[in-house]
Formats: sequence, structure tokens, C-alpha cells
Amino acid sequence: MATIYTLGHSTRDLADFSAVLQAHEIQILADIRAFPMSKRLPHFNRERLELWLPEIGIEYRWMKELGGRRKKILTESPNIALRNDSFRNYADYMLTEEFQSAAGEVAKLAESRHVAIMCAERMYFQCHRMLVSDYLAASGHRVLHIENEKPPREHKMMDEARMVEGKLLYRGDRLF
Repeated sequence: MATIYTLGHSTRDLADFSAVLQAHEIQILADIRAFPMSKRLPHFNRERLELWLPEIGIEYRWMKELGGRRKKILTESPNIALRNDSFRNYADYMLTEEFQSAAGEVAKLAESRHVAIMCAERMYFQCHRMLVSDYLAASGHRVLHIENEKPPREHKMMDEARMVEGKLLYRGDRLF
């Protein structure tokens, strides 16, 4: 079992972001944004992070396989409890080998180092990090959400999430 941290860069400046990462002893930052760039906050562009993070002793990895903004891939989604199209599309994507392999890579890294997955949204429940966290937790890992320098919050899976034949589905109370 690995412990994986999550955080959103939000509108932080680099000093605050650095303090948060260092307070939680993060060693690898796995960027799970589909498009690792920000016009408003260019210090969170992939190219900048690749240069800056090693300077403070943190390895940067862009994990595009875990990126959000997924298009519809299934005609009939099994994730009927998710009303938001973006979340449903991402949950459908989570059923793919590509996603599961990338999530497994994060978990493997976290067995020996402090790894945080990062996206833009500060609050994980407004972001696809919530779904990735559900998958990791359902796979037996501990997931902790970083908000600031204070102790992180333990992840609680969405009530609608169910493991069915080794797959995480969002079905709610509906029969399988």
C-alpha cells in the first residue's frame, strides 16, 4: 500500500507553492493536467516547472495519461451516477488500460517516495483528482489531499463508487 498526495496549484505564487510542497516533503510532483500550461499563471507551465522544481529538490513528471478533459469514449456509460459529462467521460476513461497503467506507475513511485499528483483546481472535489483518488483508494492505497501547509485530509471515496469485477464504477444504489 502506497500513500499518494494530491494538490491543486490554484492561484498560488511559487513561494507559497514551494512551502506547501516542502511542508509535506513531496519528492515527485506528477502533473496530471491534460494541458500543463496557464496563461494567467505562467509559472505553472510545464517548461517552468521542469526547470524550477529540481532547484528545490523535487522531481517533475508530466503524466498526460492521467490528464482530464476526456471525450466520450463509450456509447453507453456504466457510470450512470455521475451527472456531469466531464466526470462521466473521465470515469469511462478510467476503465482503460492506459489509465490503469499510469495510475499504477504513480502508486509504484509512491511506495518509496512522497508523490503528489497535481492539477489546477485547489479543491480536489471540483477536479478529476477526485476520480483518480477514488481509483487509487479503491486499489488499496492511502490518498491524502493537501490544501496548505497544515496536515492533509484523508480521501473519502464518493458514495456512488463501487468496485465491480475489479473495475471502479459510479453506479450509486442502482443494481448491477
